[in-house]
Amino acid sequence: MKRTRPTSLIGLGVLGLVVGFLGELAAAGTGLAVFIPPLTLPITLVAVAIIVVAFAIPIRRAVRGRSSRRIDPFQAMRIVVFAKACSLSGALLTGAGVGILVYVLTRDVLPSSNAILMTALGTAGAVILLIAGLVAEFFCTLPPDDDDDVETARARSH
Repeated sequence: MKRTRPTSLIGLGVLGLVVGFLGELAAAGTGLAVFIPPLTLPITLVAVAIIVVAFAIPIRRAVRGRSSRRIDPFQAMRIVVFAKACSLSGALLTGAGVGILVYVLTRDVLPSSNAILMTALGTAGAVILLIAGLVAEFFCTLPPDDDDDVETARARSH
């Protein structure tokens, strides 16, 4: 499995920004209430971020040789996929949060400070999820073998 690319994260962030901003604009244009994230959103995002890093720590210890416990490769793969999903969804939610913040802050009449605070907290929770997903994915990577480095260097020199 390949590492998460920055272009994927940036693309999802931009997509989230556009969807968040246009969604708020459409809701306000049709007379519906704009979306303000509830307090449970950042709490849930931070909890998931803690869980994904906690799942990746035993794999990191086994990869570094600090643990004698054998890691099931299928479990490790599931954790890597979970970490990748967290980073991608964190990027999408970060973009959506920024889009909502941009919409709310560009209005002539600002909403209550509670709405701005809840949106900022939701965006911060998404950023934490994004970072935790990337860290957990890094924790699950195997270091290159010494034999592989020598063979690669020989192949490049010929």
